[in-house]
Amino acid sequence: MRQSFAWWSFTMGREIDPAAFLAQAAAAGAKGVEMLPEDLWPVARDLGLSVVTLTGHKLEEGFNDPSRHPALQSEVRRNIDAAAKGGCEQVIVFAGNRIGDGGDDRAIAACVEGLAPVVAHAQSAGVQLLMELLNSKVDHPGQQCDRTAFGAAVARGVGSQALKLLYDGYHMQLMEGDLSRTIKANLDIIGHIHTAGAPGRRDLDDRQEINWRGVAGMLKHQGYDRWVGHEFIPRGEPITALKQAIDLFNQA
Repeated sequence: MRQSFAWWSFTMGREIDPAAFLAQAAAAGAKGVEMLPEDLWPVARDLGLSVVTLTGHKLEEGFNDPSRHPALQSEVRRNIDAAAKGGCEQVIVFAGNRIGDGGDDRAIAACVEGLAPVVAHAQSAGVQLLMELLNSKVDHPGQQCDRTAFGAAVARGVGSQALKLLYDGYHMQLMEGDLSRTIKANLDIIGHIHTAGAPGRRDLDDRQEINWRGVAGMLKHQGYDRWVGHEFIPRGEPITALKQAIDLFNQA
């Protein structure tokens, strides 16, 4: 497993020197960084950090709405091209908030139809697309891709290795639990995993309910070799918290 961290969650509300922070994260064992401002990509690469993810569009307005397809396809193509040019590996896409009657079958079909052209563009550009699973209970009210089954139906409906799921353990613990069994059942279409303590999106410690050591051990046993991204908001010093999370997965 390669381990990364989300720039927004580890730096939010903190006064930092970006280059020094990236260097400290690399020294703590991080191999990549996610959702990093584009002007810092060269700094990360010079430190040996992979630029792992880029957000493809606004998460509330997604591919479940056919009327948005032309604009979204154009925006995501631009971000795929930016990722390919800048050496970013993955672009995140979203189903969006529910519209109309909110029926999942029609929304899944709309996502498959709308994503197919940009998936083909991503494949030709050598960029991985990720559809993120989000909770609609706390952080993203109305979000339609709030269950693994929804995202899996989209990924399997598109039927390309260039589109996989971003399985966020924090979000899915809030919505459905049963993390290890669900991950194992869908490992073929999971391209990236996010961690955070639940509830609260804090450190991966004993003050939250997910057994992240157990999840890490399962992933190791399954031979998972893709990215695990730590996307939690540290209670204390962020590099110390990041190192603790990285060590937890390395020692599983």
